[in-house]
Amino acid sequence: MEVLAGMLLSLFAVLATVVARDSVLNVCMDGKHHKINPGPEDALHHQCSPWKEKACCTANTSQAAHEDQSYLYNFTWDHCGIMSDKCKKHFIQDTCLYECSPNLGPWINQVDQSWRKERILDVPLCKEDCEQWWEDCQDEMTCKENWHQGWDWSTGSNRCPPGSMCQKLTGVFPSPKDLCEKIWSRSYKYTTFPRGSQRCIQMWFDPKQGNPNDAVAEYYAKAGQGSPAPLLPAPPLALLCLVLAARL
Repeated sequence: MEVLAGMLLSLFAVLATVVARDSVLNVCMDGKHHKINPGPEDALHHQCSPWKEKACCTANTSQAAHEDQSYLYNFTWDHCGIMSDKCKKHFIQDTCLYECSPNLGPWINQVDQSWRKERILDVPLCKEDCEQWWEDCQDEMTCKENWHQGWDWSTGSNRCPPGSMCQKLTGVFPSPKDLCEKIWSRSYKYTTFPRGSQRCIQMWFDPKQGNPNDAVAEYYAKAGQGSPAPLLPAPPLALLCLVLAARL
């Protein structure tokens, strides 16, 4: 009986692990504009189109992601002068990843904020994505290190706070690591993993080759190295195992 009870408890543990892993795969975070569940979106706009087969964003959200000071967050990239297209494309891609990707589940954390209930934390970005982002934006100007908070919103959109000074982006973010990890308060984590390694999330990918981030999310979900998975009700079979084990 003790052997059977041990086997049932082991089975329960395995099932619980599978449930926890699967609960963070193919999910949308509880954000301001995210869909409840990922699904096809044939009309996703331009840089957001790689996610059209399975997206957490709508076509309208993808369109707004490409607009200056869109309705999404009333956020302007041009707080210290006009941002170049070479740089802006990276911020658009960053927005598309955030709004559209169903592969960020392992790094979703609950937050108590008026405009969202969940956020991402320490998503491991591929080395090339961070470095090219920094390279293409190093001549831009900014006045802040943390773009998530601390802005002057008195005009309805973000402006540099009183006492701040516009300076070259490299003065605020001396390295690609600084840019990726600090600009959105640790939403991303700089890694030395290259694209295609299945160990880092790619902001840029060719949808004709499939979405490489599916395998990355699955790896971190199995390894349990992302954010803690939410506690979910045990499946019926797991509950049965637990009940039987208790009676033996």
